[in-house]
Amino acid sequence: MSKDPYEVLGLKRTASQDEIRKAYRKLAKKYHPDLNPGDKVAEENFKAVGAANALLSDEAQRARYDRGEIDASGQEKGFYGGGHGYRDHAEGPQGFNYGGGQFSEDDLGDIFGTMFGQGGGGAGFGGGFRRRPQGPQKGADRQYALTVSFLESVNGGTSRITLPGGAQLDVKIPPGIENDQVMRLRGKGDPGHQGGPAGDALITITVAPDETYTREGNDIRMSLPVDLKTAVLGGSITIPTPAGSVKMNVPPHSDSGSVLRLRGRGVKAHGKHEAGNLYVRLVVTIGTVDPALEAFLKDWTPGATTEQGGKKA
Repeated sequence: MSKDPYEVLGLKRTASQDEIRKAYRKLAKKYHPDLNPGDKVAEENFKAVGAANALLSDEAQRARYDRGEIDASGQEKGFYGGGHGYRDHAEGPQGFNYGGGQFSEDDLGDIFGTMFGQGGGGAGFGGGFRRRPQGPQKGADRQYALTVSFLESVNGGTSRITLPGGAQLDVKIPPGIENDQVMRLRGKGDPGHQGGPAGDALITITVAPDETYTREGNDIRMSLPVDLKTAVLGGSITIPTPAGSVKMNVPPHSDSGSVLRLRGRGVKAHGKHEAGNLYVRLVVTIGTVDPALEAFLKDWTPGATTEQGGKKA
């Protein structure tokens, strides 16, 4: 894949941060090592997509890249400032065609360092040459995508991701995590340079939909079937909450669409947020019809008293 981050993500330079995030998530899933075991090309593409997102999602770094101050890997470029930059004398993102020869950026640094002195970054061609920064440097961050179940997002839990080299890493999922949220695991990225600290692992979370529950903030909603007798007369029912089943009484004369609230049975308390509530919408179901009920309904007129219509019990 191209090393230009915009081309890697298939975006125009005018792309918004939302477009960058969506493009990254789509491609990260496509090339994820878990879905492409043993595929070296997919692994390289996965790395390129992560690096492109890391640069473009940082607005300050993106602006520097757009101005030509840093390259796609986030490193300082050989020439910038007043006069003509090296782009006037270069071909390609890495190989340079200057004076008929091919040079890497480091080659150019050595050449001009010799010409203008090794100490510091002396005045250079076209308005000033700056060498790459020396000394300890933090390693690059790594990008990962992780899908968790709805119940894990509500209650918290532990999920496992596979690293590009095949190693596995257990990730603690905090309660209340949301779709598209990014977790940062410090020190789990690429090794540092010259004794610098390791980079971080940035994990974009996708919450899988659930057949039973939907989430609204820290509250959870669900629908629950209830039989006709319980709906009319009231009674106890078992409600499967995300944290386990609980008993609850249904008031008499509860019609379909009636909503019961269970306090504190929604998303678990996390940070400064209190536990949410669980809202249960009742759906009255007939089930198997008893012959006595069927006979009663044949002689029953809705809204009529016993004397006006229907038989006395």
